[in-house]
Amino acid sequence: MTEQAIEIRTADGTADGFLYRAEDGVRRPGVIHLTDIGGIRPDHRNMARRLAEKGYTVLLPNIFYRTGKPPMFDFTPTMGEERTMKRFAELAGPMTPDAMERDGAAYVDFLAQQDGVGAGAMGVVGYCFTGSMAMRTAAVRPEKIAAAASFHGGGLFTAAATSPHHVLPRIKARLYFGHATNDQSMPAEAIKNLELALDTWRGKYQSEVYEGAFHGWTVAGGPVYNHQQAERAFEKLTALFAETLK
Repeated sequence: MTEQAIEIRTADGTADGFLYRAEDGVRRPGVIHLTDIGGIRPDHRNMARRLAEKGYTVLLPNIFYRTGKPPMFDFTPTMGEERTMKRFAELAGPMTPDAMERDGAAYVDFLAQQDGVGAGAMGVVGYCFTGSMAMRTAAVRPEKIAAAASFHGGGLFTAAATSPHHVLPRIKARLYFGHATNDQSMPAEAIKNLELALDTWRGKYQSEVYEGAFHGWTVAGGPVYNHQQAERAFEKLTALFAETLK
């Protein structure tokens, strides 16, 4: 498995990142791995590499390229701490719904052009606030994205006109949502409303809460990492891709 540093031209600039692919030259389905608010770091690079080892060519873009290059933090983030919350705002601020769609389209188009990527359907997975970006990527390239997953995604259903659930009519992909327990960014009422919206959409989806797993549980270096539930999440993700990406 090779890790290649890459650059992606987008409508708003140039995003750096990494591409993971096998060395045998075989074309495999493309998958986009979108990081959480912490950005590209060893834990997410390991996650992308592990996914590639399951039979995919995986793109790990720096979604915060407008702000800077990894590492995105020169200190250890602490939830609720003033400087941490300020940095979160700096990173997330430029990531408007329209920017997410522009970037998502650019990532799909870039990945489709790479050696080692098949001509068929692609997948996308987002963590934390990029759960919504995974949905928007599926919406902006419905002809290419056949599967989209979100783990401990936040703000997937809100009262705002820009709420991610409004893009559902444009999505053709099969969707998976793995919600955290007692997640302030996606409380039980929001999960219920999202599922009602999904039922109205009438597409194929699964939505479930990972009991005892808190926001960020999938990332090994995080403070709430839950190994058992992280492994279950990985199994769900790989099963989704195995069934949809050929």
